[in-house]
Amino acid sequence: MVAQKLKPESRADFGILLGLAYQAFVDQLRADLERRGFADLTPTVGYVVRAIAASAEPPSQRDLAAHLGITDQGAGKIVNDLVARGFVTRRPSPRDTRANAIQLAARGRKLLAAARRFHARFETALASEVGADADVTRRVLTAIAAAADDSAAGRLRAT
Repeated sequence: MVAQKLKPESRADFGILLGLAYQAFVDQLRADLERRGFADLTPTVGYVVRAIAASAEPPSQRDLAAHLGITDQGAGKIVNDLVARGFVTRRPSPRDTRANAIQLAARGRKLLAAARRFHARFETALASEVGADADVTRRVLTAIAAAADDSAAGRLRAT
């Protein structure tokens, strides 16, 4: 199927527009981060890095799994990968001697900062294009996200 560029006045189904908007955003984010030295990223990496950064204390792997709505084993696989890639570190937890605390490594903090800068630039560019409608767009997206199930709500809380 050949992709067609949508016109701003398009009456495509709302869900289709949401999906296309998300994909366009993610594609631009990935390209921006790749230019900054962060290749082969997935949305999962972003969710985990943001969840760790948003925690008042470094979370355990179990805390991270619960927050993201995934299994402990799933969180373990993700954390192992992120440790191997230099995004996070494991340290003995000061709260629980049986657990490790997961913290952002310098590379993870740089990724988070680069992603946040992209988010700000994207929103500023959108606001310059659509004006006050950008605030309405944010309210609509927040309302949709707030109505999401628990696993999606966990990803939202991680922002």
